[in-house]
Amino acid sequence: MPVGLVRAETLGTREADAAEAVPLGEAHRMLGIRPRELELAVELGALATVAPRHESHRRRVPVAELARVRAEEGFPATLRERLRLVGAREGAGLLGVTPLRFTRLARAGCFGPVRFSLNRYRAVVWLYLASELRAAGQRAAEHQPALLGGPLPEGLRRVLAGGEDWRPRHWRNRRIAQAVRRTDDPWAAAAAHAAVLTPTVLEEAVPDPAERARLEELRPRLTTARPESFAARRVVRGLLTADGEEEILWHRLGLTLALSTARSARPLCRPEREHRPAGSGETGGDGGGSGGPEGAQSRFLRKSPSCITETSSRPRRS
Repeated sequence: MPVGLVRAETLGTREADAAEAVPLGEAHRMLGIRPRELELAVELGALATVAPRHESHRRRVPVAELARVRAEEGFPATLRERLRLVGAREGAGLLGVTPLRFTRLARAGCFGPVRFSLNRYRAVVWLYLASELRAAGQRAAEHQPALLGGPLPEGLRRVLAGGEDWRPRHWRNRRIAQAVRRTDDPWAAAAAHAAVLTPTVLEEAVPDPAERARLEELRPRLTTARPESFAARRVVRGLLTADGEEEILWHRLGLTLALSTARSARPLCRPEREHRPAGSGETGGDGGGSGGPEGAQSRFLRKSPSCITETSSRPRRS
């Protein structure tokens, strides 16, 4: 966890927390920070939120949590500093290395970004948390000074020579971990892992179309980037997709474990099989297309956005 950030507890909140909470739009004004800074504070666990009582609503910030943050010494300057993002050039200054070396260290996985944007040439611009870089620099100076000066260690040179770039993977893993930490719904946790898998891999991992529909319904928004051009959308889509056998296997495993819990704790409601006249295409045969159980299931799910048996309406914290 980033230095100085307070990790928010995610479970065990009360109904009163949701009632004594304010919308995110009001919270950023009360804290004197920009909306993107508030969003980052929530993502990093520096600011606790509670789940809304209705799925269609956004999360809210408890009044007590706002009071806690406002009471911190040096507020709001200290909060802004903990949330400060820097690019490669400023990050290199924090580590005391050249921008080129900084980029090589980032590509080799020595530290990971928290945000990205696309410039006008559709190149990815990675942003890093300044507090994380300072901590990484201190650790390197104490334990691995070769990272900051002189020839890079042989292991890192092999990684770079192989053309690997760990920045997208680090960013995806961070965002998925944040999404999982913010929920106590096992279906939502499964949806976080499913969000970075291709449709083909997801269908192999989750053969049931009803379960895939539920995962799609709960799919978290991993980035706020909304590129307009097709080329830019393709770049963003690549950043949102697990790449490499090892990473894909890791998220398939996380998906499988979360699904096992979800199926036991909150099984999906299943539509009762309707009786159709022979030859109607709903009873199988060679009708194909949208007929058969999968077709009926898909039509049912389109009419019923939420087909889940909730076992608890308790709000959640993040």
